[in-house]
Amino acid sequence: MTVILVLATFLVFIVLDYALNRRKAVNTATALAPKAVPAMLGGDYVDGFLIPATVSYHSGHTWLVRERKNVVRMGADEFAAALVGKVENVELPKPGQWIRQGQKVLSFHRGGEKTEMVSPTEGEVMEINSEVVKNPATLRQDPYGKGWLMTVHVPDEESTGRNLVPKSLVREWMRDAVERLYARQPALAGAVAADGGRPEDDLLATLPDANWKEITGEFFLTT
Repeated sequence: MTVILVLATFLVFIVLDYALNRRKAVNTATALAPKAVPAMLGGDYVDGFLIPATVSYHSGHTWLVRERKNVVRMGADEFAAALVGKVENVELPKPGQWIRQGQKVLSFHRGGEKTEMVSPTEGEVMEINSEVVKNPATLRQDPYGKGWLMTVHVPDEESTGRNLVPKSLVREWMRDAVERLYARQPALAGAVAADGGRPEDDLLATLPDANWKEITGEFFLTT
């Protein structure tokens, strides 16, 4: 009987040790795993441009989504991504930098020119998307997912929300932007037709004489 009790006790310790080590391994793997990027699925299209309902928009064509209390993820909307097109370099603020809503904080370089975008929020930069810096094409390929630009710690969420495009007016705001773009460059209307009304990857590339810096600056509120 004593031998059986010893063996049973030994077996219990083995099972407990296995369980604890397994939990530790799972926790370690989770900590080391790459952070998941939320895919902004759903939403609607306005004149071919995707406007997910899960994000909020700034009038300068940046977007943000609340990840958790006082932390938001932000990026450029599809309209902006199509306008900047095939950029050669993306400049983002450094982690730890304090940015203000409406401040020029994002830079895109193309053909020796630079265009800028403003921040949709105020706070401290927590993390930047190094993958977009390495491969700027990601911005156009997946602007609301893998093409996100940075995360920001936002002390005053309520203040930020008051200066964004009201949810009820997002469709009208985007439609107005598209109409203004086509009124300025009528030839672009044909660039959003071939594939089910979706915009070309690089809208302004279809117009060799279009002033890329001037047009992007007008819609990004930086000129």
